Amino acid sequence: MATGMQTASTNIGERMGRSQELSDSKRGPVIGGHLCNKSIRDISWLLNIPRSTVSGIVTKWKQLGTTATQSPSGRPRHMTGRGQRMLKRTVRRSHQLSAESIAKDLQTSCGPQISTTTVRRELHGMGFHGQAAASKPYITKCNAKRRMPWCKARRHWTLEQ
Repeated sequence: MATGMQTASTNIGERMGRSQELSDSKRGPVIGGHLCNKSIRDISWLLNIPRSTVSGIVTKWKQLGTTATQSPSGRPRHMTGRGQRMLKRTVRRSHQLSAESIAKDLQTSCGPQISTTTVRRELHGMGFHGQAAASKPYITKCNAKRRMPWCKARRHWTLEQ
């Protein structure tokens, strides 16, 4: 029995992750073991499921009479994964478009009404942030020709000069 306990404790890496939800097909044997008067420790060891998970499933079954999982709370996201990928592709293709023009483009290609606020929020979530372009003086060809000799004449100047 001691070797069995060692294998159960060494299989921790094979167990489920913290955020992973057990399927209904794995919840059934837990309840079956409970109905056969098995202890939580024995059920955990037999099914290779953490004791806290087994305890939670049994407690929920006792309270609610079911082990079904609840649907996620909150309002569903307006933009689907497909829409997010299209948005990212659009921005990477032409990064100087405004949020309004991107929203119009997505509405024609995807279909659902998407506001500019939603577009901005999704872009911020993806790591795209808008910035004003740096203002640079317009340099004409004539001005560039005059600047070059001026710079060459002063390239050996010190800070005081």
